[in-house]
Amino acid sequence: MSRKKKKVGPLKDILIESYAAEGKSIARLEEGKVLFVENAIPGDVVDVGIIKDKKSWMQGRVLRLVTPSPQRIEPFCQHFGVCGGCKWQMLPYAQQLIYKQQQVADQLERIGHVELPELQPIIGSPHERYYRNKLEFTFSTNRYLTFEEIQQRDEKITQQPALGFHAPGLFDKVVEIHTCYLQNEPTNALLTALREYTTLHNLPYYDYKAQYGWLRNVIIRVTTTGEVLINLVMHHEDEENRIGVLEYIKANVPGITSLNYTLNPKMNDTIYDLDVICYNGKSYIEEKLENFRFKISPKSFFQTNTYQAETLYRITREFAGLTGTETLYDLYCGTGSIGIFCSGKAKNVIGIEVVEDAIKDAYENAALNGLDNCKFYAGDVEKICNDAFFAEHGRPDVIITDPPRAGMTEKLIQQLLKMRAPKVVYVSCNPATQARDLQLLDAAYRITRLQPVDMFPHTHHIENVALLELRDEV
Repeated sequence: MSRKKKKVGPLKDILIESYAAEGKSIARLEEGKVLFVENAIPGDVVDVGIIKDKKSWMQGRVLRLVTPSPQRIEPFCQHFGVCGGCKWQMLPYAQQLIYKQQQVADQLERIGHVELPELQPIIGSPHERYYRNKLEFTFSTNRYLTFEEIQQRDEKITQQPALGFHAPGLFDKVVEIHTCYLQNEPTNALLTALREYTTLHNLPYYDYKAQYGWLRNVIIRVTTTGEVLINLVMHHEDEENRIGVLEYIKANVPGITSLNYTLNPKMNDTIYDLDVICYNGKSYIEEKLENFRFKISPKSFFQTNTYQAETLYRITREFAGLTGTETLYDLYCGTGSIGIFCSGKAKNVIGIEVVEDAIKDAYENAALNGLDNCKFYAGDVEKICNDAFFAEHGRPDVIITDPPRAGMTEKLIQQLLKMRAPKVVYVSCNPATQARDLQLLDAAYRITRLQPVDMFPHTHHIENVALLELRDEV
């Protein structure tokens, strides 16, 4: 009969020694085990509660900060440590960039096991706050209560409504957000207006456990050109209250150029298969990158940090080394932003994306910029890119691939090896899966340039651009 493993109690006075990845830091215990700790930084001395205990490693959470690291600074947001976003506010931004650079280097070396060029210094974001162009807030009947709030209350705790962000790891609880530093106004003004109106008129928020209620989400998008799009998501039609809240938003939140609503009776929050109805103004907003214009509808994908998107795309274009004669393939092209950004220096741009609605947006964006050298196709790359396709559109001289966090499928990588484009520019939002893919591409390509770019200050997320060139012997 197997014995139940003895539970490890809290560990006292643990010195955090170094940064690991994905927002975790490392301590090394006397018995040789590695301890991964969230919400701690190198130099902290902490008491740690153990969450997982494996043979060679443990994972824990900070119970008490005994001695703060000399690197620590005061977080600027009142919601720090509760809402789950901006987890590195206690670190100076320059130090965040050092750790992000280290993360890219470590993952490329530890996972990739391929020959690497010198990693260029990371390019930081010019805006450390108010850099996001899109945020989504949730209405919930169940406000998240901190441990301190629960301890201080003697009476039985009753559910309270909240408008804010989902609490980390809890689908039904929401952290009430009063001031968010991620996005420019009118974001906070919108939250205030919604909170005032819904409280005054006793409008029901959504209960995610019971799947009952009315107000579900509000999505706000802002542009550097000064346009603002709002989409209010409700569970079902209630015409009188819908008109009331939308009119209140229109009258009390300045600068809205596109006011929309969506009815979502489903059990999940995705709206990509639902109709968005324009209530007032245009049904879209426009953004600019260099001299290129992009139409952004409520369901469009667009790089979340507009300021750094320009930097990321310029690096991608530079790595591509276009001279005006090349056929450029833009894989995972989304709404066509990277391909369009590079179109002025390419003979032809062929964008491929599995989401059909994104391809429609890509064609609209190409037309908006008067481009006739961009074509876009919906479908899987490995199915589309065959000999017949190449005969019609030309074989790629340069491939740009910008996959999701999961990276590319092995089937697609094998297809890239068959396509044998002289250059591949790999834009990644996850250096770990990028390193895995680069190892497979090493069969035909050598990596000649690497450039990390920080799109999301105060988080552990990091982008990395790699240039691969076809080996001479292949």
